Amino acid sequence: MQNFHISATGHSLNYLPEYVAVWQGFFREEELEVTTEVPSPWDLVLDQIGSDKANAALGGIWVPSMFHTRGKRYIPFAQVAARAPLAVIGRERPENFAWGALPGKVIAMKGSNGASVGLFIKMLLREHGIDPRTVNFVQDLDGKMLTDLFVGGMADYLVIDYPSAATLEASGRAHVVAPLSISGGNIPWSVFYTDGEASAAALDVHCRFVRALGRGMDWINARPAEEYRTFLAETFPKFAPDILVRLTDVYRENGMWTTPRIDPDAYQRWQNGICDGHLTSAPIAYETLIDTRPTAA
Repeated sequence: MQNFHISATGHSLNYLPEYVAVWQGFFREEELEVTTEVPSPWDLVLDQIGSDKANAALGGIWVPSMFHTRGKRYIPFAQVAARAPLAVIGRERPENFAWGALPGKVIAMKGSNGASVGLFIKMLLREHGIDPRTVNFVQDLDGKMLTDLFVGGMADYLVIDYPSAATLEASGRAHVVAPLSISGGNIPWSVFYTDGEASAAALDVHCRFVRALGRGMDWINARPAEEYRTFLAETFPKFAPDILVRLTDVYRENGMWTTPRIDPDAYQRWQNGICDGHLTSAPIAYETLIDTRPTAA
């Protein structure tokens, strides 16, 4: 049995295929003992893969993109989430929400755990024909603080993870006006990446890891979440089981977990958003950044 340690930027419902692959023994059938930790602050994942404390980092593809040609070579080799697990919360009802009404409004969104949320929302604004400079943002605080402030009256809209958004909506204090895992389109939101090119031995491990991860996705997509309610509740104890079951089915039905292969079209879309956010000087070609060998195998 070979150890494979993951340094992750969070513990999230959108990472569910990894947790299922551990639970169902899919990794062990590939002779891998997979473990995960979530360091704080999140960017310690880079130190851990750089020092070989971890075999892979799990997080946003914007990090390998941002460092490309800038002294580091972080290489994504698989994705776990193909949709943004976010939601926009507003004070109006969903049927009254319109992207075209956002200029001049204030949007609060988490910025303390990386750039993904801000990059994605501003990309969506541009895709809806809205200049992000016409919208006001509060994005330098953590999600819990922003949620408390939003409930207290700050900002017109709040962007947070969908489980937290659904929890807030269930309390009757706001409405989910745009569930972005449904309406936000395909995007390689969460990927596994390494520090540097994989050796032949590491490539073999990545291939086995990807096979087990894909089996985890297939297992989830083959059965309704109600069948594994207890596992969801034990894995994510901070959320109500009913919310976890409902959102897992929403994710299943809307392509959150499709394949470990990073889709080239979704990748190109996200590269445009990352570039427009000034993290790169130009979109990076798919073959230049991605190691396609594990998913091809």
